[in-house]
Amino acid sequence: MNLTEYLNSINYSKKNLMIDTETEKSYAPYVVNRCLSYFPDTLLHANEMNRLNFLDKKVQYDYYLGSIRARKRFSKWLKKEENGDIELVKNYFGYSEKRAREAIRILSKEQIANIKKEMDIGGSRK
Repeated sequence: MNLTEYLNSINYSKKNLMIDTETEKSYAPYVVNRCLSYFPDTLLHANEMNRLNFLDKKVQYDYYLGSIRARKRFSKWLKKEENGDIELVKNYFGYSEKRAREAIRILSKEQIANIKKEMDIGGSRK
């Protein structure tokens, strides 16, 4: 079983997929909790399962099957925003990730352009 099948059974089909120990092993409670935390109607359920993380996987899965209303839910994973300017500022000033994010907010576009010029090492780009 994969994550999508478990989420579809919890969110929509309500079909119990955890029928043996093999399917129980493939269930990832943390990832399911994270996926369900994106929706207002399942957030509190996910929080409760995070709080009760010591419960067996089967118990957590059964809780979701019985307590969450059937509905199509879809969201993309939230990913860290990639910003090439942050790497540039980190290298130029020797800052940490946190300090570079703070500096990026106060640097003007002209200043960032000047840093890019100074940090340009040349060569061919692919």
